[in-house]
Amino acid sequence: MACAITWIRREPAVLTVSNLSIDDLLHDVSFEIPRGARVGLVGESGSGKSLTALSIMGLLPRGLRAHGSINFDGQELVGLKDSRMRRLRGKRVAMVFQEPMTALDPLMTIGRQLAEAAGSNARKVLREVGLNDEHFNRYPHQLSGGQRQRVLIGLAIAQDPDLLICDEPTTALDVIAQAHVLDLIDRLVEERGMSLLMVTHDQAVVRRMCDSVLTMSQGRVVDTPPAPEETITPAASRELGAPIIRLRDASVRFSDTTAVEPTTLEIPEGQRLGIVGGSGSGKTTLLKTIAGLYQPTTGSVDVDGSVQMVFQDPQSSLNPRLRVGASVGESCGGDLDRVREVLADVGLPGVEKRYPHEFSGGQRQRISIARALAPRPKILLADEPVSALDASARGSVLKALDDLVDEYGLTLVFVSHDLKVIQQVCDYVAVMNRGSIVEHGRTTDVLGSPQHDYTQQLVAAAL
Repeated sequence: MACAITWIRREPAVLTVSNLSIDDLLHDVSFEIPRGARVGLVGESGSGKSLTALSIMGLLPRGLRAHGSINFDGQELVGLKDSRMRRLRGKRVAMVFQEPMTALDPLMTIGRQLAEAAGSNARKVLREVGLNDEHFNRYPHQLSGGQRQRVLIGLAIAQDPDLLICDEPTTALDVIAQAHVLDLIDRLVEERGMSLLMVTHDQAVVRRMCDSVLTMSQGRVVDTPPAPEETITPAASRELGAPIIRLRDASVRFSDTTAVEPTTLEIPEGQRLGIVGGSGSGKTTLLKTIAGLYQPTTGSVDVDGSVQMVFQDPQSSLNPRLRVGASVGESCGGDLDRVREVLADVGLPGVEKRYPHEFSGGQRQRISIARALAPRPKILLADEPVSALDASARGSVLKALDDLVDEYGLTLVFVSHDLKVIQQVCDYVAVMNRGSIVEHGRTTDVLGSPQHDYTQQLVAAAL
């Protein structure tokens, strides 16, 4: 797919961006989106994709100022007072943000937040994005990452905007839920005549959703073809030790909801176990129970060794008031040499004095990984650690994880909705559905010849 825009139809532009610059972060970015068109904005982490989207919404971080022109349907947005910009947000221009936990109000139920945007249609919108009435009175922390992402999509479409901006809208979703959400966005854009700006690092999403694509690199729009598909190298089998993690009929229940059904599982020392399943299947709850963040309602969980965890949402797990070096240093006793070493391992050398808000979502994810690796744990728990990364950064981080897990003899429990990542990193896999492990075994066996109906659906959608 070529990166230069060649429109088959010539419609008036709903959005025209001209010579947009922000300090040393964006440089003379120019493009336009005709009414009803779908434009993909791709590029590596830190290339300026999300910053461009935030500029259009008038939501730049404090201290940053846009220069140039952003013209939306005849209205100049650069320099527009926020009181006037608020009249456009949601009604005319809406955005699905990359990190749902920071975009949703933690003190308000999902239903109340949807009602503020959709009024009496709140429950209808909830069902449109694949959730149901039982989620209406829950709080954001009671939903999985994928479910929170769907709520954001509901909030964005609630008032039928003219331009919908999606910043990595399917990052946290399993392949089945991703297909559902993309189908939903596709249908809504078509039925309501919306224009679409799809910010993503996923080339498959761009090919499926967009008429045209812009590639960004180092804050500029460049005429570069999209990156090739990743080559997946299956994880090698490794010699295993005695069980280091043991679950005996362990279940987890929240109020009237069972998140994890009674589960018995042993994970030997040195094993790399991938846990896959749909949003809300219990993957993250199971991982947090192993970490000791949740206590099992019934049964027992025994862990023999030091544990570190990489969380799914780096924005909420990094202290915004601490420099990166201090955050990573907290986990390794302030050893500056070790801090520098692990930051270099994840591809971010020399950033110790910068703050989390100065990084892209993918870069923050790498910092979280560095912080978890710094104290050299015996067991590493990873909850979607590469979900926010573009293809090249994902490959780099997975290689770093692969090398470090081998170098320090770590046991790895790796939650992901991406079966290709599981193939690459994990030699064993457990498939979860509705709180239960429905299939468990060697990755090559389970994904190569799935026996359970749900596993067959996942494999058919992804591989």
